[in-house]
Amino acid sequence: MSLLTLASTPEDATALETAEAHHARLAGELAGRVSMLLTAVERDPIAAEKIHAGLVAFCDRSLLPHAVAEEAVLYPAAHGMPDARLLMESLIGEHRCLTALVDALRGAQGPAGAAADARALQVLFEEHVAKENGLVLPLLAMTPEVSLAALLSDMHQRLADGTDRQGQIEEAGGCGGACGCGDEEATADPELDVRDVPHALRHATVFGALDAVPAGTAMVLVAPHDPLPLLAQIEQRSPGVFAVEYLQRGPEAWRLRLSHR
Repeated sequence: MSLLTLASTPEDATALETAEAHHARLAGELAGRVSMLLTAVERDPIAAEKIHAGLVAFCDRSLLPHAVAEEAVLYPAAHGMPDARLLMESLIGEHRCLTALVDALRGAQGPAGAAADARALQVLFEEHVAKENGLVLPLLAMTPEVSLAALLSDMHQRLADGTDRQGQIEEAGGCGGACGCGDEEATADPELDVRDVPHALRHATVFGALDAVPAGTAMVLVAPHDPLPLLAQIEQRSPGVFAVEYLQRGPEAWRLRLSHR
């Protein structure tokens, strides 16, 4: 089924596709960061502390403001539709749960204590955006009296204004090896296996994982094919930041070490 059959106007069809892509980027980045935290907890507690802090900062910068903007703009439009009222109430409740999980992450005593909350946050967020993508966004796009494109424009403006007021939230950066967390002999590099990650989330998951790699450390990427297009995107996104070393070239898996210079 094409997007045009799910929307009342071409503009809303495009808006629907854009919103779903944004959800995929958020879910993918969250998944990448959580995966890095879970593996670092087992292999390198010092690096895990930085990844934990970066995950909380990502939630504060992206996930929670996104939820607030949805409740201010998208949800009221759908809540006014009788058939959608109960659904919207349940999604608002899920926003409260997401906020509580982020607060638990923030107050966790060390990365090991945060691991379970991080995984629960990932699962709940993926289920949450699946409902929005499958139910809320198509409903708004199909309703002639509602302009999904205008709603999303308003929502994005609110997010931009919030960023301007609050400033850029800085994540915990790398130590440049000063603390020893980048010592190649200390621990094994955390590994991100994306072979089972849905294709729509795969690149965003890798980007999220790379954002969680402190300077002076590395991660190992496991892919189902030679990820040349992905490597080109990484270089375009962060020129000169990551060095690439092939550890295995097929036939069933490609393994690459991505080192944060």
